[in-house]
Amino acid sequence: MSEHTEPLHFIEQIVEADLESGFSSDKLRFRFPPEPNGYLHIGHVKAIALNFNLGKRFNAPVNLRFDDTNPAKESLEFVNAIKSDIQWLGYEWAEERYASDYFDQLFAWAQEYYSSLSNFKEV
Repeated sequence: MSEHTEPLHFIEQIVEADLESGFSSDKLRFRFPPEPNGYLHIGHVKAIALNFNLGKRFNAPVNLRFDDTNPAKESLEFVNAIKSDIQWLGYEWAEERYASDYFDQLFAWAQEYYSSLSNFKEV
């Protein structure tokens, strides 16, 4: 698929295998999903570097998706700090999303799933 000459790590191997088996490269996406309840730490930086470098390696967009599911502990201050830190690290995201933007859809899917369970009988 690519002209990468260094040994592939296991995630790159998985992506390469998917692409070789017919997964369309134009559907390939990566993401960084922080919960905006504090400032970034070194573990976040590792995840940022991994995902954004995979995006660069495979010429795929990387989305920033805030997992804003706990409003009691999250704030706009942390959202802005996270965005600023990612830019300071030299990365740019393709789309900015928030889990709260699609809570209704997630709830509908959960209801569908729960309803499907009632269609099964215990043996």
